[in-house]
Amino acid sequence: MANRKRKMVLRCPVTEEERAMIMKKMELAHIMHIGAYLRKMAIDGLIIYTDLSVVKEYQKELSSIGRNINQIAKRLNSTDSIYKEDIKDLRERLDDIWRLQRTILLTLR
Repeated sequence: MANRKRKMVLRCPVTEEERAMIMKKMELAHIMHIGAYLRKMAIDGLIIYTDLSVVKEYQKELSSIGRNINQIAKRLNSTDSIYKEDIKDLRERLDDIWRLQRTILLTLR
């Protein structure tokens, strides 16, 4: 303990119910160490956790759309021509991108 950065120790007795509530809130905040959680709450009084799993799913969709657009661009560059279906597909993909962007922004509000 002599080489520890934090040398001061604070102790706070709690009931079993209070400990269970603290552990549940730690889990919801995705904090694994009780010391880190208690320090954060004591200093800031507020922890905000944003679940970005939905955004990650949208990112996968956007990557897929981007690959489709790249395939069309590659074909255009190799043949110097573009088909009406390619233009239609590009417009649909662009609409998908705008839809996903709006959904992501609404999710983060």
